[in-house]
Amino acid sequence: MWLLTLACAVAGYFVDQRLWWGLLLLAPLSLIGLRDLTQTSHAILRNYPIIGHFRFILEAVRPEIRQYLIEDDRDPVPFTREQRALVYRRAKNVSDKLPFGTIRDVNAVGYGWISHSMRPSKIASSDFRLSIGGRDCQKPYFASVLNISGTSFGAVSANAIMAFNKGAKLGGFAHNTGEGAISKYHRKYGGDLIWQIASGYFGCRTPEGQFDPEAFARTAALDQVKMIELKLSQGAKPGHGGVLPRAKITSEIARTRLIDRTRDCVSPAAHPAFSTPREMMSFIAALRRLSGGKPVGLKLAIGHRAEFLALVKAMLATGITPDYIVVDGGEGGTGAAPVELSNHVGLPLFEGLSFVHNALVGAGLRGHVRIGASGKVVSAFDFCRVHALGADFVMAARAFMFAAGCIQARACHTNHCPTGVTTQAWWRRRALVVRDKAPRVEHYHRNTLKALSEMLAAAGLNHPRDLKPWHLHVRAANGEVVRGDVAYPHVEPGAILNGTAREGLMKQWHRAQIDTFEPLDEAIVEQMLKG
Repeated sequence: MWLLTLACAVAGYFVDQRLWWGLLLLAPLSLIGLRDLTQTSHAILRNYPIIGHFRFILEAVRPEIRQYLIEDDRDPVPFTREQRALVYRRAKNVSDKLPFGTIRDVNAVGYGWISHSMRPSKIASSDFRLSIGGRDCQKPYFASVLNISGTSFGAVSANAIMAFNKGAKLGGFAHNTGEGAISKYHRKYGGDLIWQIASGYFGCRTPEGQFDPEAFARTAALDQVKMIELKLSQGAKPGHGGVLPRAKITSEIARTRLIDRTRDCVSPAAHPAFSTPREMMSFIAALRRLSGGKPVGLKLAIGHRAEFLALVKAMLATGITPDYIVVDGGEGGTGAAPVELSNHVGLPLFEGLSFVHNALVGAGLRGHVRIGASGKVVSAFDFCRVHALGADFVMAARAFMFAAGCIQARACHTNHCPTGVTTQAWWRRRALVVRDKAPRVEHYHRNTLKALSEMLAAAGLNHPRDLKPWHLHVRAANGEVVRGDVAYPHVEPGAILNGTAREGLMKQWHRAQIDTFEPLDEAIVEQMLKG
């Protein structure tokens, strides 16, 4: 546009003065483009000056057009328009008040709600917190119930990392590094970090890709690192290692991760440092010792139930327990994963969360291990559901990405993200201005917890830990209302140990072994039980 404006001016001077009439259109557009390039509020306009306005014009005229701008009807949509709008309003401190009642069909299958009380409570502060750290932890962490889930440098841009971490610093909550190691961008603003260690051991690996205890101890000693997370799997691609396409690997990312940038970075599907449940518990103990006694936890998506129960048996046998376990649902998100794994592998969050809670309660370990929930948790009602089913805290990634400007263009793996959130191209990531987006990250956190406090108060409760399954209700396929404790029944403390848990759970318990992840054959278990 600037070139056209200059050409029009020159042509009017040297060729025909009537050509100067074109400046009435070109000059204002050039000024609009200049403003778009220099403003900091809209990433789309910084990357696409002038033409980016067409997106907002179309939305203003016909709001439903947004669906066709950022959704692909060929694949399931990760986040609904309602969910994104909720995040945007809270991130921008815009009122979420809605006239004329609910926008949902209360008679629709799957519609859910929580019961309220005739004696609402008064909650003085919505800054809900809890201590994470079990019996062997020397440096427990006083965490918020909402934190940023794994966002690796490489998967997301340096600007996004800084916006997340500065927002976490402003709001007093934690930022999970993701498996891509701790970069200088994670450390720039001093926000609390949860250092995720995955099977690639990025940031603490030998040249051969093995775990390096000395490198781990040096980084884990940083005061900014508050907890360690050992990632076994993630809901978006369980049974598959993390993937960072070669197109997104810069020399800086290669140095941070200690990898070769000439090929795709694919983490091993399984950890090389251990091969049995008993060895995993020893590895957890080693990480806790090397970190100086900081909380060490697990992140995993639930698959074969007997395999998780093998971990529980190993905890009992060794006396070693993780300080927390984050359950990632099969609906969890990622920037790069095979579509079949994303759609059809891994237990959904509610089922996985309820199972892990029951397993720990039934084995008498629930008091030693905190549980986190991850996987499409966005609204205050989402919080109520996961807390009622056993979660102590929530880890969210995509919601914070929306707060930082993501429009769900679904180009994360291409390095062509239009808003600068998931690209390593400097001319694209410059669209994300940290000083503008970091407060939005903090606003989303604060406003979501405020909404949660309002729901808890309406139910007559004071803290998310007070939520129980029977607070939940859902409309079943036959039109009847099913209570949460019917849909997701909880076991009694110690029920697995004394053999009074449900038959299906006991059968899986007997299949679990602590010196191998391979469960016993069901036929053998049947014979054992009959005998």
